[in-house]
Amino acid sequence: MRPSATRPRMAGVLFMAIMLAGMANAGPTTPATVAVTGGTIAGVSQTDGGTIFRGVPFAAPPVGALRWKPPQPVAPWQGVRPGINQRPGCLQNPLGWNDKIAASSAEDCLYLDINTPDLTPAKPLPVLVVIHGGANRAGSAVGYVESSITRQGLVLVAMQYRLDALGFLSLPALTAESPARASGNYGLMDQIAALHWVGSNIARFGGDPNNITIAGQSAGAQNVGLLMLAPAARGLFHKAIAQSGTAGFGVPPRTLAENEALGEDLLHLTGLAGGTRGLAALRALPADQLMQAAAKLTPKAVEDASFIWLQAVVDGAIIKETPLASLTAGRQAAVPLLLGSNAQELPLHGGSDSTHRVIDRAFGPNAARARAFYRMQEDRQPPADPRLGDVSMQLANDLTFRCPARFVARQQVAIGQPVWHYEFDLVPPDAKGPVGHSSELPFVFNGLPAGTAGTTLSAYWAHFIRTGNPNGDGLPPWPAYGTARQSISFEPGGPQLVTDLRADLCELLSRS
Repeated sequence: MRPSATRPRMAGVLFMAIMLAGMANAGPTTPATVAVTGGTIAGVSQTDGGTIFRGVPFAAPPVGALRWKPPQPVAPWQGVRPGINQRPGCLQNPLGWNDKIAASSAEDCLYLDINTPDLTPAKPLPVLVVIHGGANRAGSAVGYVESSITRQGLVLVAMQYRLDALGFLSLPALTAESPARASGNYGLMDQIAALHWVGSNIARFGGDPNNITIAGQSAGAQNVGLLMLAPAARGLFHKAIAQSGTAGFGVPPRTLAENEALGEDLLHLTGLAGGTRGLAALRALPADQLMQAAAKLTPKAVEDASFIWLQAVVDGAIIKETPLASLTAGRQAAVPLLLGSNAQELPLHGGSDSTHRVIDRAFGPNAARARAFYRMQEDRQPPADPRLGDVSMQLANDLTFRCPARFVARQQVAIGQPVWHYEFDLVPPDAKGPVGHSSELPFVFNGLPAGTAGTTLSAYWAHFIRTGNPNGDGLPPWPAYGTARQSISFEPGGPQLVTDLRADLCELLSRS
């Protein structure tokens, strides 16, 4: 999530995730065609029996007058549309790890990729819909459909959605022109449109429209959490997986007015007037100039600039109330959930020097008890934990990942829905250093062994996608979180059971 600050650690793992191509499925043979909404597309049959379709449009290009509009239907086309080449990612600024994606990114980006192991199975196949990460500022669908997880009898769909200011901007003039009297969250609208497309079309790829799982990592996991809270997404999916992210990331959301004020900042940075004239000029502004200005925006309520588009926006239409309010009231989608985070994710914004200040802000009257939990003293910090890192790393991940995930898990239990929680502590074979943000991706999508012979995250994930329960096929038991609050820890020696992970600390936070 903080790409510029964590480039060395993120780059290797994200590169592995992006470069899944060629590591899983066998090579192409002959084209295959499928009729979908808008026309006919051609994919490429694989020698292992699967078929991959790339660049399948699920909405009209959001360009020109459609910039900052809800996604519109695909325009029909004649003949067969090739689905062979990867489409560009949605327009984004280079942040280091995403430079190659950014170089070819474009506004015309509302496409998805599909890999089906069988176009005409005897029984419809479960469907996995992946929402990529990248802080809602970067990333793309590239590479996911080459995942070997499809060999476990799953249809995999990877979607793209508008990013950065093009995906999440609000303005008073945008709000005024909207029938819903709301603006922002266009990226979430894209995701909802993609799910509608999947529900209407996936049967033609051998998929079961009544067995759809949404999954995401980092910002993708936040979006999964927000889709669970969005009334417009109800009934479009049946299970959910959130890896290293929740609907709020432990950060207070923005109001519509606050997001509109951020949009006004963008107008000032571009030198444009406000109101409808300013909006018209902003829609006509060349995309590169728009993105250059957007790169200078900073959020007002959080110190970490990488959260510029990670603060959830309560626009009153797509997201009607704060994530905390929805979860506390039990108004999330009633679907099975698998979620968790890594033993170490991302360092504390501001570095270790900001540890005391962050503890004071986050824990308030419980700050002294939080320091006691971390065994901190005023003049020095304790030695780093070999698994969890130093205090600043632990604090960053407790506040952003572990405690928010624990809270979501408890709220799922409260509404009677099954939830499985994990902590991941394995390093890919060719990675250096400790586990980090995104380390689990090749274990999920490439089937790397998870510490014990025959145990893989992809097997657990595939069972969950099929049945809503990750257990099966001789895998070490993974109990549901439940009232006992049990989790599984994926460690080098094999999966271990943990009870009430980090409870003593997380219960010091007001949201717990």
